[in-house]
Amino acid sequence: MARRRRQLTAEEKALWDQVASTTTRLAPEAPTVVPDDPVRAPSHHPAPAPIPRFRVGAKVDLKPKHSIAVPIHEALAAAPISMDHKTHRKMTKGKLSPDARIDLHGMTLHEAHGELTHFILSSHEKGHRLVLVITGKGKDRDEGGPIPTRMGVLRHQVPQWLRLPPLGRLVLQTTPAHLKHGGHGAYYVYLRRTR
Repeated sequence: MARRRRQLTAEEKALWDQVASTTTRLAPEAPTVVPDDPVRAPSHHPAPAPIPRFRVGAKVDLKPKHSIAVPIHEALAAAPISMDHKTHRKMTKGKLSPDARIDLHGMTLHEAHGELTHFILSSHEKGHRLVLVITGKGKDRDEGGPIPTRMGVLRHQVPQWLRLPPLGRLVLQTTPAHLKHGGHGAYYVYLRRTR
C-alpha cells in the first residue's frame, strides 16, 4: 500500500519562506553543461584484434608469447656495482680465473640450495674472492598449465639465494659469467674479504 504524501500547512509554508529568505546561495547561478548524448559518446578504443579461425583437430600453441618478468641477465646487469670497477671489468670480460667452482647440474632445488650454501660458506672461509657457480641454462619444462614455469629454474633461483641470509652478507657482486666460463649458464660470485 503506497503512503500518501503529507502536504505542508500554511503556517509551515510561511515559516519555511521566512527561513529561506535569510539564506544566501553558495554558488551563483552557473550554467549547467549537459552532454549532447551521454549514451552515445564517441568511443576512442580501437577495435579488438580478430580472433584467428580455429578448426577442430588443429594444433594449438600453448606456450606464452611473452614474459612479464625482466630476464635475469638484464636484472643483474642493472644492479649497482658494489666492487672495484677495474676488477669488475676484468671479471666480466673473463680475464680473472675463479678460485673455485661448483656445478649444480642435475640437482633439485632443495639439493642445490644446500650445496650452494655449503660451497659459498667454505669458499669464504678459505679466503677465495671469485668463485664460479654453474647452473646450466635449463630445460623448457612448461607443460602448458595455468601457471607458466620459467626456463632454467636454478638459473633464476641462484641469484636470489645469494642475496638472502646467510649468503647475502658474504657476497659482494653476482654477474653472469663470460662465455669461456659458461655464459648465461653460470655466475661469477665475488665474495667479500674475510676479516
